[in-house]
Amino acid sequence: MLLCKIINRNFVVLSQVKTSTRAISAVRKLSTKNDGVENFKGKYDIIIAGGGMVGCTLACALGKNKVLSNLKILLLEGSPNKKYELKEEYSNRVVALNPSTKALMSSLDVWMHVENARLQPVRHMQVWDACSDAIISFNSTDFLDDDLAYIVENDLLQHSINTELSKVQNVHIVYGAKIADYELSKTQPDSYDCTGSKVKMSNGDTYSCQLLIGADGANSSVRKAIGAQYLAWNYDQMGVVATLHLAEETENTTAWQRFLPTGPVALLPLDSRRSSLVWSTTHEQAKQLLKLPDEQFVDSLNDALWKQYPRSSSVDACTSWVSSWLQRVGLPSGAARQLPPSVRNIAANSRAAFPLGFGHSTRYVAPGVALVGDAAHRVHPLAGQGVNLGFGDVKDLTELLANTLYSGLDLTHPTWLERYESLRQRHNVPTQLAIDALHRLYTVDSPPLVLLRSIGLQITNAIHPVKKMIMSHATT
Repeated sequence: MLLCKIINRNFVVLSQVKTSTRAISAVRKLSTKNDGVENFKGKYDIIIAGGGMVGCTLACALGKNKVLSNLKILLLEGSPNKKYELKEEYSNRVVALNPSTKALMSSLDVWMHVENARLQPVRHMQVWDACSDAIISFNSTDFLDDDLAYIVENDLLQHSINTELSKVQNVHIVYGAKIADYELSKTQPDSYDCTGSKVKMSNGDTYSCQLLIGADGANSSVRKAIGAQYLAWNYDQMGVVATLHLAEETENTTAWQRFLPTGPVALLPLDSRRSSLVWSTTHEQAKQLLKLPDEQFVDSLNDALWKQYPRSSSVDACTSWVSSWLQRVGLPSGAARQLPPSVRNIAANSRAAFPLGFGHSTRYVAPGVALVGDAAHRVHPLAGQGVNLGFGDVKDLTELLANTLYSGLDLTHPTWLERYESLRQRHNVPTQLAIDALHRLYTVDSPPLVLLRSIGLQITNAIHPVKKMIMSHATT
């Protein structure tokens, strides 16, 4: 009996050693630790085309992963290397990071830089319809052990990511990179091996790699190079952003969003006296809002938040009946609502606008190529999910790639690439379609559709498991 136990134990140890040896061998085929980037003469294991928040986070995640620490990684960042300075006034471009993104940033030691600077937690959320009394609200204590989201300035988050990325030894960064062309990898006959890709720069330099990752935004050249079909359309809307000063100091941990007939207007908390505006509206109104004097702009914004819009009496009667019925059966009726803050003025020169659109790449991968972030998907900002979907790509891509190499498979083995595509599309596509459907449903003021969406919102707000399911999907 003792002999059998010893034999079994030795077999397990030998199996583990064999697996580790395969993993080390697979990595050594790609590169040798401590060789130094300069010895590669343009040859890398992974090239990330495009920086930004998603591309830089991916480079940081790959570089810090213990299994991937031997890989030589090149990040081609189109923007120059700018010096960051934290200013007293908040930037007008912010992101709402969900708990899953926070966990990713914490694992990379990025979050501590954000916390030491500034961020604002979102503990409550209230969304309501301007054409009826329908409302839905979320409280972090009802659904999570964490806050619903965190509002962080784009520039601050980018700086925090770059701070950690600069410490990663196996990642080389080329700033101001201008890519001229790609020569993509091809699968060799009767083999999973790929020939490798080449990236040709405008200055004549050429880099080669086994795995090319496109993190180059909605107009991705990498996506175009692999010939992926891209489903896209522009909404007849622009997103107007600004930094707002509130009329009164508040705890300000609530995100507010009101659906107007022309699009949603949202206030995201920054601190006790300031909020960030994201106002989705028509091109014509957006242009007018940008031209208005500050006082008139503030008046227009307060009207958007408080004004009583024309309503259908039949819709009001039906929603009132549904509210009464919900109260009778002991469910939340939405009657207990908070009032949004009033805006006093806006920060100087903080108004800007950008076009809104939808985009979905039917393929996230090709032989030796993968797409992440806006290169693979683009959504309306009404749910604050765009960048979180990209960070989800980073998390899953890094984990799958590490598991692949640890299993002894090649860097470009199709099994993990296909699994990455399947895993991310199962999460991203339903989210994109749901956000697009909400946009379309709330940009019409036809009484039958207003009634339909209002009752749907009331019932959703009343049923806790449904709200929990929505929040669970939005925060992972």
